Amino acid sequence: MGRPFRFMIAIGALVVALLLTVGPSEARECRTFLPQSQSWCGVTATGPTFADPEVPEDSVFGRAYYVRQADNANVYPEPSRATAPVRNVGDGFLYATVNSWEKINGETWYKINHGEYMHEDDIRPVTASDFQGVTVLRQPERPFGWIVQDVVPSSEPDGEPNEQFDEMPRFTFFEIYDAVLGEDDWIWYDLGDGRWVRQTYMSIVEVSPRPEGVGPADYWTEVDLYEQTFAAYEGDRMVYATLISSGLNRWPTREGLFQVWSRFERYKMSGAEGKVDYYFIEDVPYIMYYDELMGIALHGTYWHDRYGYKHSHGCVNMPILDAEWVFNWSAEADNDLFVWVHTADPMEHLAVFQ
Repeated sequence: MGRPFRFMIAIGALVVALLLTVGPSEARECRTFLPQSQSWCGVTATGPTFADPEVPEDSVFGRAYYVRQADNANVYPEPSRATAPVRNVGDGFLYATVNSWEKINGETWYKINHGEYMHEDDIRPVTASDFQGVTVLRQPERPFGWIVQDVVPSSEPDGEPNEQFDEMPRFTFFEIYDAVLGEDDWIWYDLGDGRWVRQTYMSIVEVSPRPEGVGPADYWTEVDLYEQTFAAYEGDRMVYATLISSGLNRWPTREGLFQVWSRFERYKMSGAEGKVDYYFIEDVPYIMYYDELMGIALHGTYWHDRYGYKHSHGCVNMPILDAEWVFNWSAEADNDLFVWVHTADPMEHLAVFQ
């Protein structure tokens, strides 16, 4: 990922100019690289920290039609219940991709897979979440995140909701300007303009140092099981962040440092056959398997919108647009993508402001 030659000339000129305006001892202390820290010898770059990611023209989002299949529904070889079914889907957590549909005698039939049909009574359309995280243009100066439950802010920590403030709906983005420990040991965060919100309404991202074993030029990602957030890094610089859903307590997502070992743009996932939690999900998008022992992956998710809360069978569920971004971005990496899964201590956020 080289930089244009003219850009390097400009950087060189900046260095010379700065060295002419600071003393020798000051110059020796200027070791920070501009694109990572946005500063060089006290000169700070201006511009936004966050931006909405660009969606590729060939994005799978909005191009696929998904349905949930009813328990014990029949699948037919043609759009007619007069024919014998080719199979029964069984009882479980069952999803399919629809290729087309047609109306026959006032009834709608959906075509799935290759030449199989299901009646409209046996499926329920699913709308994939359009939530997407942010591209990080320069190293964030403060923690940030998203509201995960509608809330009206308070005007002080431990205060009642202040109706003079507008409600902050789920998925509202924010930055944090201060934090204090309130009653019952909950942290309250100042989101600016006098708005205070308790930590239970939000998921937070903060820049983390590289885990041991990850090199200064490596691509790596951080999955925070406490906050239910995700961040992508190139070396020490954060480049992307979003919300995720990790494994429920019954099927916890394992902690540790892993590397992606297999990836698929689209593939089925199934498991727990014969059990109450049986699932069969077709065309899961942008799968990146990283925990080979447990068969766990980062992947896009079209069947729920619970990002910011645990909700999976162990995998790291991501909004489709975010999984697509990570899938495409990490394809450019020289290394197999590192995935660091851990549980952050929220008191570390508090310590930033003490």
